[in-house]
Amino acid sequence: MTDALSINGLSKTFGGHRALDDVELLVAPGEIRGLVGQNGCGKSTLIKVLAGYHDPDDGASIAVGGDQLHVGTPGSGEAAGLRFVHQELGLVESLDVVDNLALGHGYKTTAIGTIDFRAERAGAKAALAELGVDLALDTLAGALTMSERTMLAIARAVQDRSGEARVLVLDEPTANLPAAEAVRLFDLVRRIRDRGVAVLFVSHHLNEIFSLCDSVTVMRDGKIVTTRALDDLDESGLVELMIGRRVEEFLAEPEETTDAIGDPVLQIVDLSCGAVEDFSFSIRSGEVLGIAGITGSGREQIVPALFGAETRGGEITVDGETVEQGRPDLAMSAGIGCVPAERLSNAAFATASLRENVSVADPWGFAKGGVVRVKREKSDVAHWLERLGVRPTGDTERHLSTLSGGNQQKVVLARWLRRNPRVLLLDEPTQGVDIGAKADIHALVDAAARAGAAVLVVSTDHGELTRLCDRVIVLSVGRVVDEFSRPRIDPDRLTASTLKKPAPAAALAGTRTR
Repeated sequence: MTDALSINGLSKTFGGHRALDDVELLVAPGEIRGLVGQNGCGKSTLIKVLAGYHDPDDGASIAVGGDQLHVGTPGSGEAAGLRFVHQELGLVESLDVVDNLALGHGYKTTAIGTIDFRAERAGAKAALAELGVDLALDTLAGALTMSERTMLAIARAVQDRSGEARVLVLDEPTANLPAAEAVRLFDLVRRIRDRGVAVLFVSHHLNEIFSLCDSVTVMRDGKIVTTRALDDLDESGLVELMIGRRVEEFLAEPEETTDAIGDPVLQIVDLSCGAVEDFSFSIRSGEVLGIAGITGSGREQIVPALFGAETRGGEITVDGETVEQGRPDLAMSAGIGCVPAERLSNAAFATASLRENVSVADPWGFAKGGVVRVKREKSDVAHWLERLGVRPTGDTERHLSTLSGGNQQKVVLARWLRRNPRVLLLDEPTQGVDIGAKADIHALVDAAARAGAAVLVVSTDHGELTRLCDRVIVLSVGRVVDEFSRPRIDPDRLTASTLKKPAPAAALAGTRTR
């Protein structure tokens, strides 16, 4: 049987750094292959080579369904049957389902050259039905749920307008999806697999790899470490292959912090924002509070509203002092630090230096007589980069864009931790980072709480909330449906709770799950 994807002798060098080193990879038709590895291991570079964004070094051979891929030639991958769905889905939110399916392919036309809308709608309906995807054709992409948007992007990729799809590459397709919505996506991927299409599935969520994939390829330092059937592995064994070290140090429980929890620092009364109405809670010094909920629960609006990036109602106080709404500058002055969910859009300056990214929240702290003392600034930033384990080390002038996702997230954290915040707001703090960086970031959250910060963690990763939090509040349709405290916090309990519908307000009064 001819392999759906065959890669031999693939290397890619940037300057003096070899990002890919003699990669060999075979994927069979109808196989779902997981591709895993820490940030910076070479996964993204491999996908960009396949997509034609990077040219490989000389000597590489790539074939799709036995046909040689002419890397660097526009349309070569598409014509060979290679399809991609990236984390950024490439949909146009102001266009409907039919128009988004036509993007990149063009419209069917009538004999006089106008768009044949009847044929377009019929073709779109057939393409979705073939995959078992139920979407209203007139719905704007911006009105779809995240899982529906992802399914629309997949349907666009595998439709036969450019020929038969042979290999589908899914790059972190569940990064923004709650677990319940990811299940719907997996059903679609299996239906595509059953048509004989090979799927290369890239994910940092190892539970997804074990749930969906037939086999897994592990990358480390630009090389393929191994390809294994998942029947031969458990999660701990896979983690050790990824990081090249024993897994125990990454699974350590946080130090007990209950005795160190002090008085309330952040107090919220009748918060209203987006789907959330009249939500009241407080966080004490040294406490880590988590918020869980599926997409649309109101979870997504909490951190932006508290930091002043979105309009809100209600009262927020830090150490008894009111924080005015809509004013991130006043939130910062009150001692609030914020790491938003969309790092690249809302927190990071990709083409600025690490020094500038860290000191941007307080540049005048290094000034004298109105002039920034760059030498002092570099020294302070270098200290924090080393303290947080940012790699590569030693160069504060390196552009942020040159770092892996996990190291970029550490830089954003350094921006706030160096200010010794009274309140630390973390929205999806480890989204899109590898397991090693995730463990490092969790340790930094532990340290911030031990230092007395009141920490809020909003996350769709229920394992993360279980690992970090002293309490977790669960939202559904903007209302509190449960609250759990240690030792009652666990991923399965949180997942079940997020699927609840809120009870009438009177029924909730005075209830709390411990």
